[in-house]
Amino acid sequence: MANLVKLNTNENPYPPSPRVVAAIQQAAQHGLQLYPDPDGSTLRQAIARHLDLTPQQVFLGNGSDEVLGHAFFTFFQQGCPLLMPDISYSFYKVYCGLYSIAARTVPLREDLQLNVADYAAPDQAVAGVVIANPNAPTGVGLPLADIETLLQMHPNRVVLIDEAYVDFGGHSAITLIDRYPNLLVVHTLSKSRSLAGLRIGYACGQAHLIEALNRVKNSFNSYPLDRLALAGGVAAFEDQAYFEQTCQAVMSSREGLALALEDLGFVVLPSQTNFVFARHPGHEGADLAAGLRAQGVLVRHFKLARIDAFLRISVGTPEQCDQLVAALANLVTIKA
Repeated sequence: MANLVKLNTNENPYPPSPRVVAAIQQAAQHGLQLYPDPDGSTLRQAIARHLDLTPQQVFLGNGSDEVLGHAFFTFFQQGCPLLMPDISYSFYKVYCGLYSIAARTVPLREDLQLNVADYAAPDQAVAGVVIANPNAPTGVGLPLADIETLLQMHPNRVVLIDEAYVDFGGHSAITLIDRYPNLLVVHTLSKSRSLAGLRIGYACGQAHLIEALNRVKNSFNSYPLDRLALAGGVAAFEDQAYFEQTCQAVMSSREGLALALEDLGFVVLPSQTNFVFARHPGHEGADLAAGLRAQGVLVRHFKLARIDAFLRISVGTPEQCDQLVAALANLVTIKA
């Protein structure tokens, strides 16, 4: 079907900064016959400046999925379970399976909020903790005080906070790094910086954690980021005004979309991401997803217990959001 409205993969609806495109074009003119910098020094420096860290506190990878994979291999093979929410990013369990790490899922509350008290356990009984904050696919965020509680609960285990969506209204744990040697924070340029096509992810933590990640990375691939990605990533961090403008545009559209969905009778969870998680009391999630697909609108439906009534809807441009709402209105009014 041509002209699909693609709201199922949480990509940014806006293009990257023009400075990114120019930097990539310039980088393509020279040096592609040579290997890239294995340390990604200029990009690490740009990230460190942006976050008020040192380059020794920044690790680079080919998208945040690779960063997560290396982190699971490096820190969580303790011979005991890794704690994670029962409803969260599906790849956490994939990495556990790959590296023979036992996964202990901790149920979210009935309102799909995370209760940090449920993660209390002796350090020797767990391999660590991994939390997506804001959570995916719910979109709900935790305050920094809760993250600190997790860090204090497990002082001798790595607590990994996956902040793929934090730039859309969440509260980053980056500010806690200097105080907590067990904190690792993972970010991506795929969402808020519109660079899903370049595959750039990074982790931040104290230098001993980053050194360990680099040892593992160099055993797999010394050159995870190519010259074009490194140049584009640096330019993305240099254009702060564009970054703030697009993030604000997405957040503004998100709030308008949530209100429009509520007007149609949907229950919408509070979101700090570039998507909303919503259900309609009178309609099955799978039926709504199929009905939208028939009208050329793609959203994400999860065939999982507790959330099979929900749709995860990426925030598009205002025009795309209008098309989505009109398509949903057709479905819920026809069946009302």
